[in-house]
Amino acid sequence: MTSPQYAAAGVDLDVAEDAKARIGALIAGARTTLSAGAVGAFGGMVRIPAGMQQPMLVMSTDGVGTKVLVALQAGRFDTVGEDLVNHSVNDILVHGAHPIAFMDYVAGHRLPAEMIAGVVAGIARGCRAHDMALAGGETAQMPGLYAEGTFDLAGTIVGVIEEREALHGDAVRAGDVLIAYASAGLHTNGYTLARHVLFDVMGLTLDSIVPGTATTVADALLAVHRSYAAAIRPVLGSIHAMAHITGGGIPGNLVRGDWPVACEAVIDVASWQWPAIFQLIADGGKVSLDEMRDVFNLGVGMIAAAPINAAERIQAAAQAAGVPTWRCGWVRAGTRRVVFTD
Repeated sequence: MTSPQYAAAGVDLDVAEDAKARIGALIAGARTTLSAGAVGAFGGMVRIPAGMQQPMLVMSTDGVGTKVLVALQAGRFDTVGEDLVNHSVNDILVHGAHPIAFMDYVAGHRLPAEMIAGVVAGIARGCRAHDMALAGGETAQMPGLYAEGTFDLAGTIVGVIEEREALHGDAVRAGDVLIAYASAGLHTNGYTLARHVLFDVMGLTLDSIVPGTATTVADALLAVHRSYAAAIRPVLGSIHAMAHITGGGIPGNLVRGDWPVACEAVIDVASWQWPAIFQLIADGGKVSLDEMRDVFNLGVGMIAAAPINAAERIQAAAQAAGVPTWRCGWVRAGTRRVVFTD
């Protein structure tokens, strides 16, 4: 399938075919009982689970941002694929949805088949962990748009929920407790600022040790975005609302959706200590407290609002799934906003 002029222009069809064959095998290994159609068809197909009365699809599209640049620098590619899946699972989990299908998009220039396969291997691993079909995707070689050897990564998730059970945020009430779920690190947000501070301002390398820990900068930055599905699904019926703390931090995410206009969220800043990587960025870059809160999750990957009498069993479910939680605040009458106690 060699095309010399196309290859000289930046697209090697032989590499593309090799990557396609590897990806096909990965997709075949991440099919579920809901999968339909052939691997490699023009469209990915998945069935709606049987027995639902009013199934509603919940969809989300996202990427992992400039975390891919850290992956390229470190030569690790499967973790960002898993990041992409877990981030997407959390986005629809906020609404109570169960993931059923995922599709990925990898675009770059002169990407070796091994690199592409590594990324998709992480995606497939994330899909298998959630019993979700990897229904297909797209790999595009785009010289002129991407620098050689670089890539971008995005994905679309499809979930399903009974319409009457969907969470929108409107069930929140004054008196609810706010429960924080620990993040595994930066997850997939804030990497442009983090890289600037750590590498450009501080002159650190991937092998540098984060002060106060035994963790390298590479391991801290490439820690996989945590999925909260196992911690939350058993107690979904006890939760009034959830927020996935991504870009915009706690202020930009906690009161999204149909959060009541007469309720404000109060965050108790004394309820937790920032993980070391965030303190390093704040101190090393002299980043203001407000900017740190607006850019990073600061150790909080998800927040649930729930009746106070449900808090104990919600936290017990998270503990059983190995996810640390704590009560990070409360809901009170006021205006729809986030207030910090400092």
